[in-house]
Amino acid sequence: MVEFSLWDILRNLLLALRWTVVLSLIAFVGGGVVGGLLLFLRLSGGRLAERLIGLYVQLFQGTPLLMQLFLAYFGIALFGIEVSAWTAASVALTLYTSAFLTEIWRGCVAAIPKGQWEASGSLALSFGEQMRHVILPQATRIAIAPTVGFLVQVIKGTALASVIGFVELTKAGSMISNATFKPFVVFSCVALLYFALCFPVSLYAKNLERKIHGARR
Repeated sequence: MVEFSLWDILRNLLLALRWTVVLSLIAFVGGGVVGGLLLFLRLSGGRLAERLIGLYVQLFQGTPLLMQLFLAYFGIALFGIEVSAWTAASVALTLYTSAFLTEIWRGCVAAIPKGQWEASGSLALSFGEQMRHVILPQATRIAIAPTVGFLVQVIKGTALASVIGFVELTKAGSMISNATFKPFVVFSCVALLYFALCFPVSLYAKNLERKIHGARR
């Protein structure tokens, strides 16, 4: 039996960590783009659009991410389209992220006083101009901290992609554990790497929130 040193374990886990980072960025950026479009449609598209997007948000928030990954991986294949684990994980996590970001940002826009809408409306600004020049600059300051904080949830959510065969940090940990017969050592390293990835993001989100609250005072 080949002996694996602690450095061998860490080196292989670090190689897998890059795919966790890449998948997290794809989900976060893609989810942000989709979430932004959904937010705009929700605010400007009337009652029907608001209800449909509200249903979309409830669907993705109310069902387990694990199930969404299974549906993306196995469900699309039912239509005769071959889907890789990479594609399925990216699509599922992007849609999942977009639903949460849409709701986070909707709450931030709703936090803007109604008087701001009325004042900008009295200047004969269109909806797009109101959003661009008046509402979004204020809502963005409110949204930064919770948006950055949600990135931590996205990073941790990538661990579930291992169930469809995507080799990220958790999947690599399972494979290395089976090869080394050292599950405690391997998954302790996995946990530490997740912590090293998530803790700075959490700390940054808290600092941002503190700065924003301080600026308001």
